[in-house]
Amino acid sequence: MKVLIADPLGKKGLAVFNKEKTLEIDERPGIKAEELKKIVADYDAIIVRSGTRLTKDIIDAAKKLRVIGRAGVGVDNVDLEAATKRGIIVMNTPEGNTISTAEHTFSMLLSLARNIPQAALSVKGGDWKRHDFLGAEIHQKTLGVVGFGRIGREVAKRASAFGMRVAVFDPFISKSSVKEIAVEFMDLKSLLNIADFITVHTPLTAETKYLLNADTLKLCKKGVKIVNCARGGIIQEEALYQAIKTGRVAGAALDVFEKEPPGDNPLLKLPQVICTPHLGAATQEAQENVSEEVAKQVVDALHERAIKNAVNLPNLDPETLHALRPWLNLAEKIGMLHVQLFPATLKSVSIRYGGEVTRYGLAPLTIAVIKGLLTPICGETVNFVNAPAMAKERGIVVTESTSTQTENFTNYIEVEVGSNTHANRIMGTLFGSKLPRIVNINEFWGLDIDPQGYVLIVKNEDQPGVVGTLGTILGKAKINIAEMSLARIRKGKKTLALTTINTDNAIPDKVLAEIKKFKPILDVKVVKL
Repeated sequence: MKVLIADPLGKKGLAVFNKEKTLEIDERPGIKAEELKKIVADYDAIIVRSGTRLTKDIIDAAKKLRVIGRAGVGVDNVDLEAATKRGIIVMNTPEGNTISTAEHTFSMLLSLARNIPQAALSVKGGDWKRHDFLGAEIHQKTLGVVGFGRIGREVAKRASAFGMRVAVFDPFISKSSVKEIAVEFMDLKSLLNIADFITVHTPLTAETKYLLNADTLKLCKKGVKIVNCARGGIIQEEALYQAIKTGRVAGAALDVFEKEPPGDNPLLKLPQVICTPHLGAATQEAQENVSEEVAKQVVDALHERAIKNAVNLPNLDPETLHALRPWLNLAEKIGMLHVQLFPATLKSVSIRYGGEVTRYGLAPLTIAVIKGLLTPICGETVNFVNAPAMAKERGIVVTESTSTQTENFTNYIEVEVGSNTHANRIMGTLFGSKLPRIVNINEFWGLDIDPQGYVLIVKNEDQPGVVGTLGTILGKAKINIAEMSLARIRKGKKTLALTTINTDNAIPDKVLAEIKKFKPILDVKVVKL
């Protein structure tokens, strides 16, 4: 079997491969896309970092390819849909850089508190202006941690050791699941009001994009200092620039930017801003860790041993995987729809299966639901292997059952998700044997939603003109309607409707705002599936 290493790999990773006498290793770091497409048909596995892009045309040319290993977390350089259709396992290494990123975050926080980069530059320029760089202790200050996954927790541990009060905002984490660190959970507004320092550790999703913006930054305690070593785009850079200029924010430490390299970003011209070129995972230890991890995972997969950190496929035999693949897709999409349509703290997940789908065992389908629920929250760190553990870590109770009752469909997956205040239900089925469809959302039956791409979901009073108005608004914005589905119910004296529209492209906020102005509209959401 042949393995292509398309990006630089650490010594520990190479050592793992060199021990395998049955594998032929071909190192070609920096290989161009044209050349890769010509030779890729010869390989059983490919190792990449972030430099090599595995596009659909390259994957389609890879006739023997079984495994793609990503040394790192992000897999946006791999066409997951193309790989999944071909049955190619895509695996990443989500834990290898946790400590390095947490340590870099804390280094940035301390540098920000004590003006270390500015002072160093001043001394090197021949000055000795001690009073220009008066800093602040972090002891007994409040650190606001936005996002409490692995990295957020490691940062919180270090902050506690320095005597900081730690406030946490993460609506998807159960308080009972956090016992090893003394932290206070609160909503985002409360955190912004009290934090002396804020550090963000969320993935970049539709929900977290511009989480810190002009409006939320106005809620911050005057003189707050902000650290971002997570993803560019969580903080709206223009809003941050203005907040620093007005004094609302005293300084920022940025390792990531919306555009990288950031070019002539005005933030770089502010003396209150310190920055690094995306160094969160840039330590020898982290690089070697992910190299060794990905090598071991790929070797195990090629020898048909345990599958670890598979992003797109559970560990199933080929026949079962072929039969379950459309159901796995449906299960994951139901989870993704749930968490975007009804964002709240996840407390319980109850999954009911009916019909032929129960023949294959419930475990992989349940994992797919959990993965779908957590992906919009956790981003690329969640996969088919770690999803159950991540749900347990968040205190989410998962139950599953089967039913012989056919409801309105012979075969179905029904998922009910409970939060602190209420529960919501979504049901899906397959039309034919391969086409996933969402057929029920809470009390609305008779839906026919294709769970892919962008879906506009509108709850409205059932009266003439609603559908026409929606079409007109979308048409004016040059947004094409791909599919539409309608359902309605009687509630008291009113009839309510649920209108769902699949669109060919994203719907801008200003278009949503225009839709919300229409009087019969009660609620509007856009989900990305």
